[in-house]
Amino acid sequence: MNFISKLKNLASMPAFPILLALCASHCLNDLLQSVITAVYPMLKTDLNLNFAQIGLITLVYQLAASIFQPVVGYAFDKRPFVYSLPAGMCSTAIGIILFSYCSTLPGILLAVFMVGIGSATLHPEASRITSLAGHERRGFAQSVFQVGGNFGGSIGPLLVAVIVAPHNRHYVLWFLLFSALCFLAMRPICRWYGNYLSQLKSKVNKEERHAKLPLSKKMTIFTICIIMILIFSKYVYMASLSSYYTFYLIDKFHVSVSQSQIFLFIFVVSTAAGTLVGGPVGDRYGRKLVIWVSILGTAPFSLLLPHVGLPLTAVLSFCAGFTLSSAFPAILLYAQELLPTKLGMISGLFFGFAFGIGGIASAVLGEFADTYGIEAVYNFCAYMPLLGIIAVFLPNLRNKI
Repeated sequence: MNFISKLKNLASMPAFPILLALCASHCLNDLLQSVITAVYPMLKTDLNLNFAQIGLITLVYQLAASIFQPVVGYAFDKRPFVYSLPAGMCSTAIGIILFSYCSTLPGILLAVFMVGIGSATLHPEASRITSLAGHERRGFAQSVFQVGGNFGGSIGPLLVAVIVAPHNRHYVLWFLLFSALCFLAMRPICRWYGNYLSQLKSKVNKEERHAKLPLSKKMTIFTICIIMILIFSKYVYMASLSSYYTFYLIDKFHVSVSQSQIFLFIFVVSTAAGTLVGGPVGDRYGRKLVIWVSILGTAPFSLLLPHVGLPLTAVLSFCAGFTLSSAFPAILLYAQELLPTKLGMISGLFFGFAFGIGGIASAVLGEFADTYGIEAVYNFCAYMPLLGIIAVFLPNLRNKI
């Protein structure tokens, strides 16, 4: 009964419907983005690409997203724009159209660049609106928002296996239906955000604008550097799974493309579950503890994964995804608490840095796979979560804010 009453209290939040709309928007947006990596095996065959070129495609996509995210966040912190989310979805839809029909590598690079711009717009803006809507329950709000993206990313490969894999790459065009649904989900968000901005103009909250920073400037910079190292370790390992997991399964276990998409679906579902847990647990026990345990705690699973059979590979990939994904909501909220007056910029910075590290890692790992084989990628990346030990240097903000 206590659990049910807590759920009722959360559902009674004034902005709870907006959080659900943000969750749905994130879900549909990341569903569309996950199509890119899910179609890699077909794209590799269609255009006769090597692993290095696959890595280049991911690099262009991730860099487009990472470079523009902090810029978008900073710009809209200064000049908020009510329709920023639909503008980003327009770019994503154009990219999906190009991706379904382009038959040259430059055309594919342009397509993923457009999808990356859409991501660069949605993530910092939606994360900032989520923090505003969540108010006193920001951990819960951020988890709701994040789990939408992870769930969308998890069903994307499954839908590709059902809709695209049995036919050809042109069937990616059907995913524009999800783009249309995303525009519908964004309507109440734009309406709520417009009302919020109108109230903000009539009554400026000076305490919020000039909030005291929890740490000194020097200590804030040091802490941000520690967080970036943690994000580096997390997203290098995530890149090995998100970009090359299907190739690894096909090469080592000789599964079909459709079967590999199902295993990828299992992994991405685990990331959604981990994300849902990370925010509320961080609210209760502290974000530092969640960050430390989630990254370092992934090491046993990552170290075992390259040395087991197919069933245990699925189990260990689920455990690794669940444990590692619980870190990001805690990391993002921890960073927002460091700079409470720059929600959009800090969200864009860390989303962008995560995307950039993922893109660079994908390109480097593609070259590595071409030279040493796909299995060597997993033997190397297995050690990345051990960097989580440096989370011990993060200050405990619970006693400072």
